[in-house]
Order: sequence, then C-alpha cells, then structure tokens
Amino acid sequence: MDSVFLDLYTKYHQHVFQFLFYMVKNREQAEDLVQEVYIRVLKSYQRFEGKSSEKTWLFSIARNVAIDHFRKQKGWRQKMFGTFDWSTQQVKDEYPLPEEIAMQREELQIMYRALDQCTLDQRMVLVMRYLQDLTIAETATVLNWTESKVKTTQHRALKALKKQMEEMAEKEGFVRE
Repeated sequence: MDSVFLDLYTKYHQHVFQFLFYMVKNREQAEDLVQEVYIRVLKSYQRFEGKSSEKTWLFSIARNVAIDHFRKQKGWRQKMFGTFDWSTQQVKDEYPLPEEIAMQREELQIMYRALDQCTLDQRMVLVMRYLQDLTIAETATVLNWTESKVKTTQHRALKALKKQMEEMAEKEGFVRE
C-alpha cells in the first residue's frame, strides 16, 4: 500500500493541489484540503474498484473534499464567489517583452476574475477540463454527471467566461489585439 500511495501522491499531488487552489483560492487551505484528500485515499483505497482511472477517482475525492469545505464555512456561498487579488500572480514566461508581460498579466487577471463570476459547477468543469486536462468522460466521472451535462455546462461556462471577460476588459479599457 505504501508504494501505491506514494505513486498516487507523486503522480497527482500537484494536480490535486491546483484544483483545490482554484476552488478555495487560498494556498494554506488548499494544502490542508490536499492532506484531507490523501487521508481519505488511505482510508478508502482498498474499496477502489478500478471502474475509473485512479486520477478520476482522486479528483472525485478532491471534489467532495472541496464541497465539504464549503459546507463547513460560515457564509460559504459568499466564500465561493468572493474575490481574489490576482495581481499577486506572476507571469511565468521568461523572455517576453515588458509590454507583452503587462498585457498577459492584465488579460490573465481578467480571466481569473471572470472565472470567479461563473457558477461553482461551471468553474469546476473549466478547471478540470482546461487547467487539469481531464477528458469529458473523466470530468463526468469525477462530478458524477453524464457526459452530456459536462458538455453543456462547459459550453455555457465558456460562453459566460467570454462574456464576463469582454465586459471586464471593456470596463477597464483593456484592448486585445
């Protein structure tokens, strides 16, 4: 069991952390929730039936841990839709021009703020599909939804995200080339 757990941890730790960070938007809480995910993995691995991939199973646990976290929070609905100061995020491109960095940073900030305006379901689908690179089938398994519901939610989420980004960019006078 130790080698299996270590293998799971090594392969997916960063992905699970990123998913939880996008959900709770707090590094320390995300780290705590990752620990909770792996505690649940240790307690329930013997019940894992292999009907889905380990990655999908792990993300299902992470999703449930995030939902449990929100339920425990006082005023959890406000927490889910709260704002986060994305201006502290760094652009990781090493060689762009300063003007490109400024434009990328502003566009990235707008995207993350727009993502915050999406519903929790839409945000989970976008994070799983585009930031965690899960397939539609894997996302459906994690969320316990049909693939059709994932596709529909993804479509609506992308539409909402685009609209929010355009409105924010227009409001802030940001012009995309």
